[in-house]
Amino acid sequence: MKKQIIYLSILAGILSCTSPNTAENDTGKETTKDTLSDDSLITLVQKQTFQYFWNGAEPNSGLARERIHIDGEYPQNDENVITIGGSGFGLMAVLVGIHNGFITKEEGLARFEQALNFLDKVDRFQGAWSHWYHGDTGEPKAFSDADDGGDIVETAFMAEALICIREYYKNGNDEEKKIAAKADELWKGINWDFYRNGKDVLYWHWSPKHEWGMNHAIQGFDECMIAYILGASSPTHAIPADTYHKGWARNGAIRSSVTKYDIPTVLKHNAKEGEIGPLFWSHYSFLGLNPMGLSDQYANYQDVVTNHTKINIAYANENPKQFKGYGADKGWGWTASYSTNGYNAHHPDNDPTGVISPTAAISSIPYTPKESISFIRYLKDSVGDKVWGKYGFYDAYSETENWYPQRYLAIDQGPMVVMIQNFKDRFIWDLFMGAPDVQEGLKKLGFKY
Repeated sequence: MKKQIIYLSILAGILSCTSPNTAENDTGKETTKDTLSDDSLITLVQKQTFQYFWNGAEPNSGLARERIHIDGEYPQNDENVITIGGSGFGLMAVLVGIHNGFITKEEGLARFEQALNFLDKVDRFQGAWSHWYHGDTGEPKAFSDADDGGDIVETAFMAEALICIREYYKNGNDEEKKIAAKADELWKGINWDFYRNGKDVLYWHWSPKHEWGMNHAIQGFDECMIAYILGASSPTHAIPADTYHKGWARNGAIRSSVTKYDIPTVLKHNAKEGEIGPLFWSHYSFLGLNPMGLSDQYANYQDVVTNHTKINIAYANENPKQFKGYGADKGWGWTASYSTNGYNAHHPDNDPTGVISPTAAISSIPYTPKESISFIRYLKDSVGDKVWGKYGFYDAYSETENWYPQRYLAIDQGPMVVMIQNFKDRFIWDLFMGAPDVQEGLKKLGFKY
């Protein structure tokens, strides 16, 4: 524990003291003035968070652990459980790591070889992966009693990454082309059409034991949009366009005239009437799918995700419960994360104890850069090492409750790395949107971009 505390203190010092100007004040004592540029600041956050997927990866698979608890306590004995969706985010983060020089090209290629070989060997269900696997054995781990087979949404998050890997390496040397071919093979092996269950809607789960027992139809708007985009884009097991329009878009009923804080929601969120969902709904699908300038017959998706974020900021400014540390230039952003009561899908209508999740604001940086960077500076300058550790900002905190758990979740760390890069230069967006099969899928569904 002593060693851990010392290490965290060093890391906290990195955040608070990188690139300062030092000068003497009129008393002759040295003072420190922080001069980190915006780019240096967000790169610092990005590089530290990347380590979750690099040094923090499960060693046998090379994929992302579902969770990492710095305190070493794992009540569910799941320290080595890997998450497929979070690993998809993590593989995109490895591409970002290569792109930024956090790791070498050779190191990145070796990690992809390890990870894709693991993904190729484990049990799949009509080409889809389970939500969780035991990283050390490769055996699937049930997410719930009836959810012990394929998860097409988690698989979609992984497929985003596979397409990006393929596009990144397809014109490389022989070893790189092998990785591209393996990623392509895994992507094309996913039977999206099977997950329709013969209907014009996608179903989230299928199990050899329970078959369609979960009976969870996927309808929008939430984090699952990417499953329909990829289903339509598949060169091997495509879904019809009608499945998107009738299933996801609910025959047009996905449109909404609801406003919150005088901001249009544009689409009906898959939540209680008049409410919006957690911010990860505007992140997960859009790590690869570029919403900026993207539209179909139902919405302009730049408006959808930007307004979703602005509603969070407006709520922080109003701060109806007078929680500590809220504001557009302070703390804001609500999503699914650890909470004072376990795990909670936070949003402005579900904020019982003043818990803020750093990923919510930081992963929104392409939509609201000024407010997202202000949030980072607020954490850095006003909260400091209470929220910063080995793999970047911890998953969640509450200044009101004086609650600062030293715990991380893969699904929250990954979007920060990727979305910071998309804000910088659209790197992951360009890889994904440049894929010929994705372009065909978007055209098939009537998208313009």
